[in-house]
Amino acid sequence: MTDEARPPRTAVVIPAAGRGVRLGPGAPKALRALNGTPMLIHAVRAMAASRAVSLVVVVAPPDGAAEVKNLLDTHALPERTDYAVVPGGATRQESVHLGLKALPEDVTTVLVHDAARPLVPVDTVDAVIEAVRDGAVAVVPALPVADTVKEVEPAEKAGDPEQVVATPVRARLRAVQTPQGFDRDTLVNAHATVALTGEGATDDAGMVEKLGAPVVVVPGHEEAFKVTRPLDLVLAEAVLARRRANDGF
Repeated sequence: MTDEARPPRTAVVIPAAGRGVRLGPGAPKALRALNGTPMLIHAVRAMAASRAVSLVVVVAPPDGAAEVKNLLDTHALPERTDYAVVPGGATRQESVHLGLKALPEDVTTVLVHDAARPLVPVDTVDAVIEAVRDGAVAVVPALPVADTVKEVEPAEKAGDPEQVVATPVRARLRAVQTPQGFDRDTLVNAHATVALTGEGATDDAGMVEKLGAPVVVVPGHEEAFKVTRPLDLVLAEAVLARRRANDGF
């Protein structure tokens, strides 16, 4: 098969090097058990459920790459999907950058997915990939915001009242999820540019925005929530129980 005839190859980078302190003491957040299985395994399986994904790169804690590799080796993953584990950096941005460096040259579409979003449905993953393959350089799944949001002036001391300075128009707001999808060259350029300027961003799409490149939104899903606090673990267990009852997941 010639290079021109080869289908575009998609890979996923999952930064999983964080400690997840808001979940309390214990194992790193990505390794916390959910229905008896580490969240990271759920997240990897969620990405591998897409037939378009051929490689998942997990970015592990710098001192825990061997442990994560053993973890992946002992859990069943689709045979069509390869995986690799690389040590991460001190920040999420550094970890994603290290994951990008580990990708083969023939990967053209890159997804970046939070290990703490273990239950994202495959339809959401496929929608992001399809949007990138249709020409978008950056795609994020997102949901409309249900609550009224206030912009405030942060208090100088924790716990003090904060002054409201604006109320954004709720109809224009979206709560962004992952996986976020990118044209590979665009994302690599964004990481290189932001690293040089010393600027930061709370997500990879924000880094692309700093280039002036367009970012588009596709519908997200309520089950793609981020497991950050203990109550989120309870909700995630309930979602898994409902899946088992409904379709034997």
